[in-house]
Amino acid sequence: MKTLYTKYDKKTLVNLPKAEFEGRIIVIQSAGEARRAVDYLLRFPRLGIDTETRPNFKPGPMHSVALLQVATPDTCFLFRLNQIGLPQCLVRLLTDASSQKVGLSLHDDWAQLKRRVEFEPVNYVELQDYVKPLGIEDMSLQKIYANLFGRKISKNQRLSNWEADVLTEPQKRYAATDAWTCLQMYDEINRLLTTRDYKLVQAEASTLSAD
Repeated sequence: MKTLYTKYDKKTLVNLPKAEFEGRIIVIQSAGEARRAVDYLLRFPRLGIDTETRPNFKPGPMHSVALLQVATPDTCFLFRLNQIGLPQCLVRLLTDASSQKVGLSLHDDWAQLKRRVEFEPVNYVELQDYVKPLGIEDMSLQKIYANLFGRKISKNQRLSNWEADVLTEPQKRYAATDAWTCLQMYDEINRLLTTRDYKLVQAEASTLSAD
């Protein structure tokens, strides 16, 4: 039986083993590549979704979202929106009713994407809401994932330059991991809600570990 905690202390994450996507990563830098990628992705009933935006280190307007990550269980496409914008094929993907999109803080992602092109997303799952029936109160991807799997997601690349001419390997792996873990979390939450094979501890993970 799995032990879950109502809250997961960030300090407890330090010693956890690292989780990282090990599948194919395909960087998309043209409209033609985007169309072919979307045709492939629409074959899947469920996709993991995330975005990355170049951080602002000085006061001023927020940058437009630079990267859209869309993952299947073994492949992640990185759409470089700072180079290709939000083409119609991607709007088709995000508004397709047959393909479920799974992510965390999706309302923020949708708002950022709509700054490029107006659209209405269809058939999506917000993991912050989906996890609540388990009794987990955390809202961050890192803490929810650690609670469910006992592994940590590195955030070292979060504030890197997502508009760089060429993305580094650590950037690509980080971006793909965030989208891919959304699928993992969805499946595990579904499993636990179905089997009830867990116990909920009304404490932070670190509180129990210290006893």
